[in-house]
Amino acid sequence: MDIVLKYFPELSADKKEKLAALGELYKEWNSRINVISRKDISELYTKHVLHSLSIAMYTSFSEGTRILDVGTGGGFPGIPLAIFFPEVQFHLIDSIGKKIKVVNAVKDELKLTNVKATQIRVENLNNKFDFIVSRAVTAFPAFVALCKNKILKEQKNSISNGIIYLKGGDFDNEIKPFKKQLSVIPLSSYFDEPFFETKKLIHLSQIGH
Repeated sequence: MDIVLKYFPELSADKKEKLAALGELYKEWNSRINVISRKDISELYTKHVLHSLSIAMYTSFSEGTRILDVGTGGGFPGIPLAIFFPEVQFHLIDSIGKKIKVVNAVKDELKLTNVKATQIRVENLNNKFDFIVSRAVTAFPAFVALCKNKILKEQKNSISNGIIYLKGGDFDNEIKPFKKQLSVIPLSSYFDEPFFETKKLIHLSQIGH
């Protein structure tokens, strides 16, 4: 938790309490249902919580913004973001039921009334959202193809509606077709830890309109 406070020292008591509770909650659930790799659970706050909150470093969402987290796994980036932005509505989806079971348990334990979690594939979802967030569930062009019709036209934030994707490694070829509508932020510009050296945030603006 100290690593989160290093970068977000001004957190309210409620947000601190909820973020601090994630460590034990995920450790307990992970021992029953493996949603985070065993070697990563000890680095939950760096590799999962802080990684998710890089989106909060990039932008602040307006009240009432609707965000879809695709392939949320155990609830990342959606759960840390929902704690950080209590006035924003989050829908976390995954095709694997046991992962959604964990998300719902964490959501209920922390009383996150701004989170809905559903076992469904994104292509079968009919709703539209201001933003779609995800942590590298597939190659970027394939992800865009799945999600491009799920984005609302009307803007209510300081950045354009679209996809915010967290990805590591070399993906220059993957993003070439979208260059004109793309912002790519190295997470090393936000965080000092070695884990973030190759990690980036991709924001693809207002597609499919």
